[in-house]
Amino acid sequence: MAFEHGNVSLYMGPSAVGGPDNLLAAIVSFIDGAQKKLEIAVQELDEPAIAEAILRAKAKGVSVRVVLEADYLMAKDAMDAPTDEGQAQGEAHEINRKLHNYLLRAKIHVNADFNSHIFHQKFIVRDRKAVLTGSTNFTHTGTHRNLNHLVIIEDKAIAKCYADEFKEIRNGHFGKYNLENLKAPKERKVSGLRIKALFAPDHSPEMEIMKQIAKAKERVDFAIFTFSKSSGIDDQLLLARKAGIEVNGLFYRNQANQSWAPLPALEAAGVNAQLIPGRNSKIKIGKLHHKLMVIDKQLVITGSFNYTGPANELNDENILLIGDLQETDPAAITAQRKFADFVLKEFDRIREDHWKPQ
Repeated sequence: MAFEHGNVSLYMGPSAVGGPDNLLAAIVSFIDGAQKKLEIAVQELDEPAIAEAILRAKAKGVSVRVVLEADYLMAKDAMDAPTDEGQAQGEAHEINRKLHNYLLRAKIHVNADFNSHIFHQKFIVRDRKAVLTGSTNFTHTGTHRNLNHLVIIEDKAIAKCYADEFKEIRNGHFGKYNLENLKAPKERKVSGLRIKALFAPDHSPEMEIMKQIAKAKERVDFAIFTFSKSSGIDDQLLLARKAGIEVNGLFYRNQANQSWAPLPALEAAGVNAQLIPGRNSKIKIGKLHHKLMVIDKQLVITGSFNYTGPANELNDENILLIGDLQETDPAAITAQRKFADFVLKEFDRIREDHWKPQ
């Protein structure tokens, strides 16, 4: 079950591959709870159940606006875009185009980014009162086969941060072509927990992650889909190892084995690294798709942000910090540690189910 503390909830899954939570059900339930407005920014939508929830919201009078990554809606060549629907069966991303058409037919405002880089956001603002975000794309694979997570925060100030970002996106300010350069949102206490949201490329999330790693006193744990040497995060982890900090990382195997990945240097420095899925994985999965870090068992960093240079400088991304390494309130420290423990237990489960020494 999801870990909940007041108005902050964390879901780890999907349950279909052994995770504790049903990510699809969490997304659909969040959408179904809308009364007035939905602002949806997500890289990809190919899960019919999510599209149906959006259509239900529209049918009951909710104002719905959506922004998607255009690459999943276009054919590679104009002549590859068939006018007869029957010809399109089996084409890559045809389900994306079908669901896109369903939304348009329901008079839902849908924008596509047409950015030369990646529109990588994954968030929903509901009624300007609550936000859902995390690593999960709104796809069948993302909610059933890839290891992912979701965070839901019910707070007007945090919702406004994401609503402001959504407005900027709909105005066409994507990636490095952003013209508004919104100020970084202020930190906020929600149910006693510090919450801090940052958006790339406006607020350089990479620097925030590096700053928090530099504060570590005991250990850093993370699970990441893509990690490249173009990021500065690997350098900060190497410095942490030199300082005697324990570092444990779960890497998506196909990405970690690339020449541009920093895995050899990290392992040489003593980082405890496991490639997921392992050769002896108990359960067949798609990808390890998390973008999660836990520092000193009390600060959780989540969001859509992979550890790469383009994610920091070119793509549209977000990160969310839950907790504060300088927290002094005993109740808040206890809550932070419970959140972190929920994530770390899932990391342990992933190792148990999807990685074994050969």
